[in-house]
Order: sequence, then structure tokens, then C-alpha cells
Amino acid sequence: MNNTLEYPLPNLQALPASLPIEGAVRIELVEGVPIFKASTSVQERIKALLAKNQDEGLTAEEEVELDLYEEIDDYFSFINRTVRNLTQAKMKPSS
Repeated sequence: MNNTLEYPLPNLQALPASLPIEGAVRIELVEGVPIFKASTSVQERIKALLAKNQDEGLTAEEEVELDLYEEIDDYFSFINRTVRNLTQAKMKPSS
């Protein structure tokens, strides 16, 4: 079995200062596979930043915050895709 990763592992440099330490991430089961998602409060903060960006623009600090949330989203996507692919590969019958 090949142990190399199909996708490059994202590298997070920092977390947004507004990211709550507890309750920032939730795990949902989708067809028996754990999926990592941002909590409702984090999603609301992202929506608020996006709305403000469209209405009046963001401060430099808010732009950095939104960029960091985007990096976290990319990381979650990588984790979820990897877990899903591993689960699907495990379910396939061996030849």
C-alpha cells in the first residue's frame, strides 16, 4: 500500500484572534464518515465579515481575519476529503 498523500497537506501559519478556542469546530457524521465543520458561531462571524466586505469594505485587520478563516476552511476540506477517501478505499473489496 502506498503511504504517500494524494493531496499536499495545507500548512496553517496562524489562527484568527476571534476564533474561540472552545466550540470552534463541530463534527458531523455524514454516511458514517466524520466531517469537520466550523461551529455556528464561527460561520456567523464569517458571514458578517463577508457582508461587511460587500457593504463597506473591511479593515486591514478584518481582511487578515477573513483570510485566516479561508485557510482553516481549506484545511478542513483537506481533512474531510482525506477521511472520506480513506473510508471509501477501506470499503472497496480487495482484488
